[in-house]
Amino acid sequence: MANSAAVFEDGSLVSRLDRMLRSLEWVMVLTAGLAAFSLMFLAVYSVTGRKFFAAPLLGYVDYIQLLMPLIAIVGISYVQRDGTHIRMDIIIRALRGRVLWLIEMIMVILIFGLVLALVWGTWSHFERSFSWDAPYFSSDSTIDVNAPVWPSKILVPIAFSVLSLRLLIQIYGYGRAFVLGLKHPAGVPLIQSAAEVAATEAKQLSGEDD
Repeated sequence: MANSAAVFEDGSLVSRLDRMLRSLEWVMVLTAGLAAFSLMFLAVYSVTGRKFFAAPLLGYVDYIQLLMPLIAIVGISYVQRDGTHIRMDIIIRALRGRVLWLIEMIMVILIFGLVLALVWGTWSHFERSFSWDAPYFSSDSTIDVNAPVWPSKILVPIAFSVLSLRLLIQIYGYGRAFVLGLKHPAGVPLIQSAAEVAATEAKQLSGEDD
């Protein structure tokens, strides 16, 4: 499993693209965090209403259904950018130089192909729940409060589309590193050792700039 990763930044095109997309990813992951907070608030409201007033929040399960894609999927590109997702890297850690960048690029290309298939599949799933002729444009709704579910369903292909852009940037970054033989390529997560992670955390705690 990978340790924390760092993303090197410089004046190159790939680094500029990385920073541009990072701004969007930050907004998306912040939105996901706010959705998670809202869900906790709704849980407290529902439990309190049930216990003290015998009146739990109507449609609580519906709200969970609607918020779950926002919480679980929208921030996926953010963790791909930082390399903080779960991955097995026993073999990768033994590689260095161009061989490492080549293997990383191949893996990201494979992920990119899978994500494109997910974009197509989740968009089809959204289309089945959306109708221009139906009330609220919805041909599918939740059980208790009859809320349209297409706004939640469209979030999934949008999140995967942003992830696709992130993967393209990383493919470019790894390919550039492979061709130029870079030691610290920009725009891709560079896995840090335990000592490097500790040093980075110490700098952050002491208030030093990177």
